[in-house]
Amino acid sequence: MLESLQQGLGSLARGLATAVTPRMRPGDLDNRDPDFMREVLPATWLFVSAWFRPDIRGLHHIPSEGPVLVVGNHTGGASSPEVHISQLAISTYFGVERAHYQLAHRMVLNSPVGALLRRFGTVEADPDNAAKALDAGAIVSVFPGGDHEVYRPSWESARIDMGGRKGFLRLAVEKDVPIVPMVTLGGQETALFLSRGEGLARMLRLDKSMRLKALPIMLSLPFGLQIGPLPHFPLPSKVTMRLLAPIDLRERYGEDPDIDEVYDDLVATMQETLTALQRDRRLPVIG
Repeated sequence: MLESLQQGLGSLARGLATAVTPRMRPGDLDNRDPDFMREVLPATWLFVSAWFRPDIRGLHHIPSEGPVLVVGNHTGGASSPEVHISQLAISTYFGVERAHYQLAHRMVLNSPVGALLRRFGTVEADPDNAAKALDAGAIVSVFPGGDHEVYRPSWESARIDMGGRKGFLRLAVEKDVPIVPMVTLGGQETALFLSRGEGLARMLRLDKSMRLKALPIMLSLPFGLQIGPLPHFPLPSKVTMRLLAPIDLRERYGEDPDIDEVYDDLVATMQETLTALQRDRRLPVIG
């Protein structure tokens, strides 16, 4: 009798654990749906334009054909307005037929808007996904700072902080594709970000179980004081974006580029642009 009870309790515990464990769908390149994008692009772009008043310049720097890696700083927590704005802007500029994929954390792809994002070409931030997209001749947008940069405190809004992550550069060298830097200001004003909560994430072992290196603490709508990477309703902050001239790594740094040197130069270039954008910004949120 006792053994049967223990087995029953064990089965119940395993069932509960399965019920609360996120079912991760990584998304793949085939999920992108140009016909769907064509239908919803005008209304989506109208809403984004009204809410964030985007000022995006330099789209002409993206080569008109062939694979390219667009490298951006990451802002705005789980809402990340620059991801949506750049996707819509690139699709409008080149047309939805030009393949464009964005790399995102698997938690984003499994959020309530995950199905929509997958149809717009968002795939899990995995080197294999990026390599496949570049091999197919696509534009690939990557935000190397990930949860480290996207949850930086709001008072560090004008700081490029990719956390020393350089895998994207090794990929660019391996695939011999140009890099187009993309710099964004304004996303960190869509909420008041107080702390990344990296120590809390490590204590709860979320870095091991869910690939979460941050458990942010922030003030946001509609939750007020929020702990955790939950989507928030962003304040209508003005978002300013600049795409810079493409960088051919081998042309600039030789046949065997020094990744550390390339990384330092890229961060410095992007930081210079971000500092200039901050200098021209009159008021937070308003722009």
